Amino acid sequence: MGNWERLVWNQRHLLLDGLVVTVEICLIAFAAAILGGLVLCLVRLYVRPLRQVAIALIEFFRATPIFVQLLWVNYVWPELFGWPGSFFTAGWVALALQSSGYLAETFRAGIEAVPRGQREAGLSAGMSHPLVFRRIVLPQVLLMVAPSLVNQFTVIVKSSTLVSVITVQDLMFQSQKIVNTWLDPIEILTATAAIYILVVFAVSALGKALADLLRRRYGLAAS
Repeated sequence: MGNWERLVWNQRHLLLDGLVVTVEICLIAFAAAILGGLVLCLVRLYVRPLRQVAIALIEFFRATPIFVQLLWVNYVWPELFGWPGSFFTAGWVALALQSSGYLAETFRAGIEAVPRGQREAGLSAGMSHPLVFRRIVLPQVLLMVAPSLVNQFTVIVKSSTLVSVITVQDLMFQSQKIVNTWLDPIEILTATAAIYILVVFAVSALGKALADLLRRRYGLAAS
C-alpha cells in the first residue's frame, strides 16, 4: 500500500490534470473527425470534379500510421502553413485526420444503405435535394452508424496516448513524468492503464445508451 499511496494517490492531482487534457483533446478531435468525415463523404459522393481528391485524402488518412501523422502535423504543417501554433492543436488535428478517413467510409456506407425510394418520395413531395438529405437521409444515417461512431471515439481515446511524444501534457505524459521522477513504473502504469480502461468502458456504455434512446425515440429497434 505504501507505493500505491506514494506513487498514485499522492500524485492524483497530476493524473487528474492529465485526464482532463486527454478528455479535451479527444472530444475536440472527435467533433472535428465527424465534420471532416462527413465533408469528405459528401464530396466523394456528390461533387464529381473533386471525387478523386476526396478518395485520395480518405485513403491517405486511413493508410498513414497515427504516429506519423502526429509528427507530420506537428513539425511539417507549421513550416508549410504556419499552423498549428501549439502542441495541443497539433495533437487533436492529427487524431481527427485519421479518424475522418474512417468515418468518411462509415458515412458513405450509411448513406448508400438508405433506400433510394425514400429520397425520390421526398423529391416528389417538393423537397429540395439538400432538404431531403437533411430531413430524410441524415437522421437515418446517424442512427445506423451510431455504434461505429462510438467505436471510433474509443479508438481516438487509445490513440491519444501518443500525443505525449510531442509534449502534450495528457494522462500518458503525466504518468511518464511520475515514472521518471520516482523510477518505479509498476504502480503508476497499472493505475494509468486502469484509468484508460474505465474511460473506454464509460464511452462505450454512454454511447450505447444514447444510441438506444435515439432508436427508441425514432421508432427503430435498438441493436
